[in-house]
Amino acid sequence: MVLRCAIVDDEPLALSLLESYVNKTPFLQLAGKYSSAVQAMKELPDEEVELLFLDIQMPELNGLEFSKMVDSRTRIVFTTAFGQYAIDGYRVNALDYLLKPISYIDFLQAANKALQWFELVQKPEEIDSIFVKSDYKLVQVDLKKITYIEGLKDYIKIYTEDAPKPILSLMSMKAMEELLPSSRFIRVHRSFIVQKDKIRVIDRGRIVFDKTYIPISDSYKQVFQTFLDERS
Repeated sequence: MVLRCAIVDDEPLALSLLESYVNKTPFLQLAGKYSSAVQAMKELPDEEVELLFLDIQMPELNGLEFSKMVDSRTRIVFTTAFGQYAIDGYRVNALDYLLKPISYIDFLQAANKALQWFELVQKPEEIDSIFVKSDYKLVQVDLKKITYIEGLKDYIKIYTEDAPKPILSLMSMKAMEELLPSSRFIRVHRSFIVQKDKIRVIDRGRIVFDKTYIPISDSYKQVFQTFLDERS
């Protein structure tokens, strides 16, 4: 699936940076870029856009005001250098909120969230894959092949059935958890998320994958027990 997107930002450098991010993301296609909300208001209705990266603080018409004029089918990701706008951004039903300077990792996570939203709308049986950045490349990960995910400070390791080594990506466990469908994945520890269908052996409060033992922490035991009760 490819999402048509547009960018609205009155800062030329920010506009160029976001354009470069869009161009290297395989599931995004740039439909337009605008240096003001007024310009976008005139030209954007002629374009079919699923995703809009929208700056908040702009002259004449700010992003929060303009967002109320955008087609309701368009998902909005706000971009701004001012953190105090975050709550206002979510009040107008933004899909995400990115604080400048925006890294490609943060941009990609927001784009992935948009991709998931549209895929879920089009096919409620849920998404099949996600994109993560690893070794300066975008890697498409097939969800059904994931066994478990391990968190290591600012990084995660994604273990799959068909790869000899895990996929290493600069991403938090919280961000990863938000990307994954909860019907298929469960967090059992601060540092571990596992795929429910891959759980075969539980030994003394630990999930066993081959020679790997994944602990189930006290804070997640009740949620895990509920999952086991539903499966039995």
